[in-house]
Amino acid sequence: MQDIWSFIQDQILGMKWLSAGIGSILQSIGLDIESRVGGSIHFFIYDIIKIMILLGILIFVISYIQSHFPPERTKKILGNFHGIFANILAALLGTVTPFCSCSSIPLFMGFTSAGLPLGVTFSFLISSPMVDLGSLVLLMSIFGWKVAVVYVVLGLVIAVIGGTLIEKLHLENQVEDFIKNAKNIDIPQEELTIKDRCIYAWEQVVSTAKKVFPYVLVGVGIGALIHNWIPEDIIVQTLGSGNPLGVIIATLCGVPMYADIFGCIPIAEALLAKGAQLGVVLSFMMAVTTLSLPSMILLKKAVKPKLLGIFITICIVGIIIVGYAFNAFQYILI
Repeated sequence: MQDIWSFIQDQILGMKWLSAGIGSILQSIGLDIESRVGGSIHFFIYDIIKIMILLGILIFVISYIQSHFPPERTKKILGNFHGIFANILAALLGTVTPFCSCSSIPLFMGFTSAGLPLGVTFSFLISSPMVDLGSLVLLMSIFGWKVAVVYVVLGLVIAVIGGTLIEKLHLENQVEDFIKNAKNIDIPQEELTIKDRCIYAWEQVVSTAKKVFPYVLVGVGIGALIHNWIPEDIIVQTLGSGNPLGVIIATLCGVPMYADIFGCIPIAEALLAKGAQLGVVLSFMMAVTTLSLPSMILLKKAVKPKLLGIFITICIVGIIIVGYAFNAFQYILI
């Protein structure tokens, strides 16, 4: 069983065969992949191809699943549950929705205007960019199944607790009037055929790939720079076990950035390889995907400053706690 999982981890998810093949091609044209320049080129080409292949497969599968949960149907499902069970379901539904926070916010607005409890909609808003199914598979390809599963579970915990806290604070008056007063029209959903769902899924692959490819290029480029040019001792001193503030630094640095899970993975991979602690790396990823500056600007149009501040604070505190938890148990997970 261990051999089977190792094969899946290395050859299917990690695509070691692709790395070896690209290395052989580069060496055949006279490039030393052990050098800084050669290693950077090898890392850049391999990671871009690997991420785009995984991205295409993941988006197709997730979009096919998502075709069964259009917004109107999702609202009806969530409306049948109450209390913490509704928060849990909203967080779980967030895993099969858009890959970035900016794409999740219009759905959040629609759910809120439909009259769903505010805490439920915020559980969805937190989980959607942070713990989508893509993050599970991509994290498995880099860090292994233990890290991936714990990351997703803790992300869902943040979403459920965050939504529950917002619900308990009774902040409905902090939602802008145009959201609360928006008319909600239930449109009958036509039943799609398997062919229709496949066409929809492929359209989502093409659309999402075009949107995220620039961020993948930037992320892989930064990863290659970290992996081959930045001295290991600098990373260790700043983000290693010797710096107890590493998690906080990584979280706060991630907030003003904008990327999705596909752009963050190569940076995280390179940082970990250079000696950064696991919790530091994952805190950075969570902050970038959940609290990017563009998404906060967009969210500010829907909620008032007090609610926005509480949402950001809950997410930052939750991410920092998760980061330190990963640091504490890193030796077990990897």
